[in-house]
Amino acid sequence: MHSVRQGNTQQEAVVTNTAATLRANPIRLALVDDHRMLLGALTEWIRGAADDINMVAAVTTWPELLTHPEFPVDVVLLDLDLKDNIPVSLKISTLKTAGVKTVLMSTYSEPALVREALAAGALGYLVKTEEASTIVEAIHAASVGESYISAELDLALHSGAAGSSPRLSAQERRVMALYGAGEPVKAVAHQLGISEETAKSYLKRIREKYRLAGFDVGTKVALRKRAIHDGILLQSD
Repeated sequence: MHSVRQGNTQQEAVVTNTAATLRANPIRLALVDDHRMLLGALTEWIRGAADDINMVAAVTTWPELLTHPEFPVDVVLLDLDLKDNIPVSLKISTLKTAGVKTVLMSTYSEPALVREALAAGALGYLVKTEEASTIVEAIHAASVGESYISAELDLALHSGAAGSSPRLSAQERRVMALYGAGEPVKAVAHQLGISEETAKSYLKRIREKYRLAGFDVGTKVALRKRAIHDGILLQSD
């Protein structure tokens, strides 16, 4: 017998309520990137990938964001290097003061840059080669106050700890716990108030993080064993 760690039931209820809220009130998103072609491409990708995200601003400079009539927004997808000599830590703190969540984008994935950004208060860090679905997941996570980094960036951040378990977000741990406890993907999605495709995406990322850390959790049995080993599931006597 396996049971999900105590407290997950309350967490699931909160997540379900949050998901319902997001559907009723689309996330108000702003994009800031000084490359106009990329700005246009990101706008189209995100609009085509999620119907619960409302793109209300797409600008090329930091001052344009702050003076935009739609500001403050819910989440800002912000280019790390706008070449304006304004420290990213100042930008993030300004957004936090305004109640805005920040997800950073960059062409760089050096661990030092990622750590600096997260330490400053960014809730997500993406390289610009990410798929649209990954960008959408990061926006969703940030909107409910959860951090998000890709499996590759997670590995880079923890490269000095080979053989250790990867860092999972709170939502990834919930998905792993429910799925490892025997729930089918459809039931996991229902309990967490997310779509079945989103649940599958979480499982894919969980498996990728473990793969990069040197652990094979490709089967449901292997994933369950790993969840118990890492304390995500409790094993009853």
